[in-house]
Amino acid sequence: MSLLSPLVAELMESLRMLPGVGPKSAQRMALQLIERQRAGGLRLARALEQALNQVDHCQQCRFLTEQPVCKLCLDPSRDDSLLCVVESPMDVLALEQSGSFKGRYFVLLGKLSPLDGIGPDELGLPILINRLRQNPTIRELIIATNPTAEGEATAHYLREATRDLPLSVTRIAHGVPIGGELEYVDGNTLTHALSGRRSIG
Repeated sequence: MSLLSPLVAELMESLRMLPGVGPKSAQRMALQLIERQRAGGLRLARALEQALNQVDHCQQCRFLTEQPVCKLCLDPSRDDSLLCVVESPMDVLALEQSGSFKGRYFVLLGKLSPLDGIGPDELGLPILINRLRQNPTIRELIIATNPTAEGEATAHYLREATRDLPLSVTRIAHGVPIGGELEYVDGNTLTHALSGRRSIG
């Protein structure tokens, strides 16, 4: 017989939906909210309800926004000639936090995975290809999918689907991390690093 009340047990089970949250972490979070952070818990509940009810995907790039079109797409200072394709909104945040990219985005919301029933239509690839065809200002398509088997398959599909378009298609480099030592880097990463080598002259 469980010592926990049904509502506390339900709260703990709900918290376990979050990535990286196991039974013990969920228990700590639930008890912290109930015992010491009730006001914070109510604020969290309101914020969560509002976000789930009001946040959707941008009609142009598919990033997260409460408006039909997100702030990134409305920003006139961004470079319209560059379009970066990423797998998730988290990837957009990572690139923006790096401060290294000032172009436009398209978020796939996944990667090709036929075994899971995820094909080109589920990723919005026909929408992306149509956008590229109708927007001649885009000169470079940067494919920034992850270096997994599915990410590579998605990159390959995009390269093949855009061969007839008058634009440069590039793939972000994957290789040895800055500060890393070769003896500790796995073979697949070294293979990517070697194949992506460039002149320093």
